[in-house]
Amino acid sequence: QRRLGAAVAQSLVSQSGSANMIRPGTSLTKQKQKRTVVPKFAPGKKTESLKPDLHDFLNACDYVGAVTLLEFEKKTREERPHLLMWLAYSYFHNGDYKKAVDAYDEAQKTEKDPHIHAYKACCFYALTEYSEAEEAAKLAPDSSLKTRILFHTAHKRNDESAMMSHHQALMDTREDQLCLAAIQYLRSHFQEATDIYKRLLVEDREHWALNVYIALCYYKLDYYDVALEILQTYLTNFPHSITAVNLRACSHYQLYNGKAAEAELKVLQQASNSGNIFQDHDLLLHNLVVFRNGENAVQILPPLLDIIPEARLNLVIYHLRTGEEMEAYNLIKDIEPTVPREYILKGVVFAALGQKTGSQEHLKLAQQLFQLVGASASECDTIPGRQCMASCFFLLRQFEDVLVYLKSIKPYFTNDDDFNW
Repeated sequence: QRRLGAAVAQSLVSQSGSANMIRPGTSLTKQKQKRTVVPKFAPGKKTESLKPDLHDFLNACDYVGAVTLLEFEKKTREERPHLLMWLAYSYFHNGDYKKAVDAYDEAQKTEKDPHIHAYKACCFYALTEYSEAEEAAKLAPDSSLKTRILFHTAHKRNDESAMMSHHQALMDTREDQLCLAAIQYLRSHFQEATDIYKRLLVEDREHWALNVYIALCYYKLDYYDVALEILQTYLTNFPHSITAVNLRACSHYQLYNGKAAEAELKVLQQASNSGNIFQDHDLLLHNLVVFRNGENAVQILPPLLDIIPEARLNLVIYHLRTGEEMEAYNLIKDIEPTVPREYILKGVVFAALGQKTGSQEHLKLAQQLFQLVGASASECDTIPGRQCMASCFFLLRQFEDVLVYLKSIKPYFTNDDDFNW
């Protein structure tokens, strides 16, 4: 049963963002390192330089440049309308959420905009401080942004009643529909999310990011080839997007191996101005652990447990591989599974712990989890589903039935020593 952890519950790779890193959809131009803003020179004048234009930075999504310029203006007390609001905006899009909150707090002393509460709520949400996000949003006047924030915080609290209320308040605007699609994705309703994204893409073919969102859904549906094909449309326009390149690497991991996946990330390091881009981004750091088969898992994954959902599951797998069943159990015992891999992994942990300690209770729970997956309509004819039924019958000591299920998938494991054993 311990071996089943590696065979069935393959290491999970994350595409989500994190509170301490650049949010999904951004690229290398948005890194948080300080750099010098190169002044523009007026034609024909060698000594007089033109001051960089804020909107040039914003249009290029160069938020490091925008922050540098605005901080300079603030320090030198230059007059710019709504300077603190622009600074908070730039901080947010550069991933500096705490600085954005501080800037909004300072702006509230002079600005009369009541929507600042909603903007602060976005910052708190990005920091995974969901209670604070909800409290801030409730102070804001009614708006579509407020509705979207409360919809997402209700999801984080598992408040179905509040979710239904906010869902009904959504309109047919692009922003509201993107919000709904995101909720569907987070609830593992990937086909429903895909349908929304495809409809929006028909309306605006040049909304390139929609291709990434659709590719993410297909990745989650295990259509890795399709995900790569759709992703290429975005990468053609934005070859150094961290999220898109990472998703391509994850697809190569699923189709081939960790070495092939890591090779896909080299384009990011080559295009980066920093010394080690992987140290600057929790998402990439996490996935390198997976690509390298658990290397440095104990050092890297624990700080990410509340930021990247897959970090907890991958740490569970690491502990299973190293024979630390109790550590794996403590990490997964309170997780409520929502997708087959989570049910399988929890079953593997319970089975491993039950076999090691002789606990019939844990063996029974493992058997029930395996049966739940193997007998489900969506999984009964898949390889993991049949492995689950084989495991279920093994725990029930019905070995003839075990062999029936294992023989049905034998052609897929002809060279797998674990399976043959």
